[in-house]
Amino acid sequence: MGKDYYKILGISKGASDDEIKKAYRKLALKYHPDKNKAAGAEEKFKEVAEAYEVLSDKKKRDVYDQFGEEGLKGGSSGANESGGGGFTYTFHGDPRATFAQFFGTASPFQTFFDFGGPGGNRMFGFQDDDMELDDPFATLGMGNARPGGPGGAFRSHSFNFHTGSPNRNKDKLQDPPIEHDLYVTLEDITRGCTKKMKISRRVLQPDGSSRKEDKVLTINVKPGWKAGTKITFQKEGDQGRNKIPADIVFIIRDKPHPQFKREGSDIRYTAKVSLKQALCGTVINVPTLSGEKIPINLMNEIVKPSTVKRIQGHGLPFPKEPSRKGDLLVSFDIKFPDNITQSVKDILYDTLPN
Repeated sequence: MGKDYYKILGISKGASDDEIKKAYRKLALKYHPDKNKAAGAEEKFKEVAEAYEVLSDKKKRDVYDQFGEEGLKGGSSGANESGGGGFTYTFHGDPRATFAQFFGTASPFQTFFDFGGPGGNRMFGFQDDDMELDDPFATLGMGNARPGGPGGAFRSHSFNFHTGSPNRNKDKLQDPPIEHDLYVTLEDITRGCTKKMKISRRVLQPDGSSRKEDKVLTINVKPGWKAGTKITFQKEGDQGRNKIPADIVFIIRDKPHPQFKREGSDIRYTAKVSLKQALCGTVINVPTLSGEKIPINLMNEIVKPSTVKRIQGHGLPFPKEPSRKGDLLVSFDIKFPDNITQSVKDILYDTLPN
């Protein structure tokens, strides 16, 4: 019978895309290994990720609905006879990668840190209910954070805290920064965007007790920002007795893109062509981040594995000069036939140069 992905997500076969997302969101948070330590939770987390990847993709879902799990793996004779024999899918086995693509972070559950003094443990973390958003970083319409000063945010390419700082009293009064990855799409980097992050922190009261406080931090991602760029919110972490609240640092990371790969301010697209097209010529339509497609005429040349075409001005904005853009690089993946007949071999042998 194979796996029942609908049963795993707890939804009906006619569930909408929104219902599939909502079911995955709920179960992924419930069974995430960083939160749920029960026996079998990790395996359930993996099953939920696999079910979501199949049912959230129209092509995979259509094949699964017709032929089940066996059809996805190319083992169904019915799928082969229906022209679906060329489609195969196997789960990549990394549920955290699925989680990171959906939520923008591999783990929303921050571990506990020790204050090292009175006041007990400290905690900075994401809320489960924050993840009820389709995108936990979705725009909430809040104004820009005030740069600099307490509670403000500033961007830096690196952030260092020194264990041997001359101002040792200051070092002792503030904990090291709390760092979190912020995953953004290449489309976000192209046009710039605003992301929101809801945090929970402990705030010290005048009587020495502490209370929990929720806050939304605004992150303005500028066009062209590079992966590794850090945005620091000063003194927005937990506050302990006789301690300055720690800084919170978000680090820009690239979300995997289904078509492009970032190379600085350039992006690379790999076009798949057959051996016949590579030798005899073809015209390909290259997608861009803006959604338009640019034709490249290869009729009068031979495409080699080393061939690269450069389309100027269709890459990412330069960080320091957003009005200029990098290029779109087109590489080629030449698909060779699995086998050829002897008669074809004879023709090739007589036709191709030595």
